Amino acid sequence: MCVTCGCGDGETKIEGEAHVHTYTPVHEHGHGSLISGHAHSHAHDTRMVQVEQDILAKNNQYATANRRRFAEHGIFALNLVSSPGSGKTTLLTRTIERFKGKRHIAVIEGDQQTSLDADRIRATGAPAVQVNTGKGCHLDAHMVGHALEKLALPDDSLLLIENVGNLVCPAAFDLGEAHKVAILSVTEGEDKPLKYPDMFAAAGVMLLNKIDLLPYLDFNVPLCIEYARRVNPYISVILTSATTGEGMDEWLEWLDAGMKQAFAQKANEVETLKRRLAELETALAAKG
Repeated sequence: MCVTCGCGDGETKIEGEAHVHTYTPVHEHGHGSLISGHAHSHAHDTRMVQVEQDILAKNNQYATANRRRFAEHGIFALNLVSSPGSGKTTLLTRTIERFKGKRHIAVIEGDQQTSLDADRIRATGAPAVQVNTGKGCHLDAHMVGHALEKLALPDDSLLLIENVGNLVCPAAFDLGEAHKVAILSVTEGEDKPLKYPDMFAAAGVMLLNKIDLLPYLDFNVPLCIEYARRVNPYISVILTSATTGEGMDEWLEWLDAGMKQAFAQKANEVETLKRRLAELETALAAKG
């Protein structure tokens, strides 16, 4: 069971292959929760904290391996997080269509059930692997690692990971990505960054999506941005509409800059390996 949210054990399936992912059962309230304005604690809080630390530490080991793999191959990986219905999948399909023929793009799709979103991605011509988490409410680094084996990404690719729709648990789980991208629809209300601060604090960029609906809503854009920067002063903000294309150029420029950084990182990794190899060859020659 996930200590972050209390989601139950379930069978994770990656493109039809059953993969059981087990969490240690803990009390579903989680530690440090507040009920009616006061701390809600139990005698076994210390044990719960230890379990949570153990789970996250194990996840971070897998995330480190994923991140090393991305760096070595120049892969720019993003973890897209949001509430259900924010427009993540539509934004992904529009992004793929705009990049078609310019960059290799692949997608890892996270949902509790169905392959509907992965099917939409594949209809654009981009490869996608569906991860069904069962009762789980987020992807973890181990799941992403398994999905990567099926994608067989070439070097210098863009990898977009669409997480399960949830503004809570995905904030705590590093997948090895370069950035978390928080997608917030204007239909959700401008207070979401304050209500779910961990997610927006962890994100490198916030896409304020569905702005074509602003004339029909009572949504305060400057206030929403102020709230986001209250919890994360360094977060970038891009206003987008996947429907009309507004803001897509700025989003694609941000992606392109990130990919160039990933390519440069790969080049640095290669140079480091070459230097290390030269040092070893020199050392061996000296001993000979």
